[in-house]
Amino acid sequence: MKMDGRRTSTNVEDRRGKGTAVAAGGIGLGGLIIYLIVSLMGGDPSAVMEQMQQNGSEVTTTEYVPTEQEKEFELFASQVLASTEDVWTEVFKQYGATYRTPTMVIFKGSVNSGCGSATSDVGPFYCSADEKLYLDLDFFNEMQQSMGIKGDFACAYVIAHEVGHHVQNLLGTLSEKHQQMAQYGKNDSRYNETSVRIELQADCYAGVWGYYENKMFGSLEDGDLEEAINAAQKIGDDYLQKQAGYRQVQSDLFTHGTSQQRMRWLKKGLTTGDLRQGDTFTPAYNSL
Repeated sequence: MKMDGRRTSTNVEDRRGKGTAVAAGGIGLGGLIIYLIVSLMGGDPSAVMEQMQQNGSEVTTTEYVPTEQEKEFELFASQVLASTEDVWTEVFKQYGATYRTPTMVIFKGSVNSGCGSATSDVGPFYCSADEKLYLDLDFFNEMQQSMGIKGDFACAYVIAHEVGHHVQNLLGTLSEKHQQMAQYGKNDSRYNETSVRIELQADCYAGVWGYYENKMFGSLEDGDLEEAINAAQKIGDDYLQKQAGYRQVQSDLFTHGTSQQRMRWLKKGLTTGDLRQGDTFTPAYNSL
């Protein structure tokens, strides 16, 4: 992905050098089960946050000195965020709307958000309460070393997916669907099904960003699309369950969608660039 010379976003908040003190007990067994599924691609993390202590406090530590690799990751992440700002501003304009940019918070280890306190274990996530996406740059190393997800465009897809949740928030989709989930309750199958629909739409929106990023800036190179599709395949719920040692795939625990579903909706956005193609809520669940 060609990003040399591209502008960086001014909407980046660096909280490295600060930590979050979380009361003993952590997320517990229930949170760990959820973590096995969602840790490698966070959405709006309310389901995880509910398993964690909510009384964490941010404490200042010594000044953080990033490594050279972290500096590179930070620059790239800031450039990708700037790209999402340019793309979604243009797309919203096409629909007669105004895009409001989110803030990206870079943290190390743990962080406080408008959705509660969290550790890096939950992976990158978006919080609609403060309209910020949260990213520990170590996640990019985890992708490459533990998951075998290679390439800069795969890393860009992670950020674009979280910005996709911000787009959902601006369109009113996120609050509407979260209200529905609250009404269903966690014991209702529609709760997780709605979560899957939310995540697949964010995948499609990430693809829409990729379509316009290439159209506006010509940044995609040979193999970039394959990198993103490979990333989507390796963060499917069924794939993660198998990696976690599940003997059988438990579809009732799905929160983000299968590998095939995630690849399908990402590719739909990448190939069409059409925001309207991201309707994951009308089709029957088994046809997603």
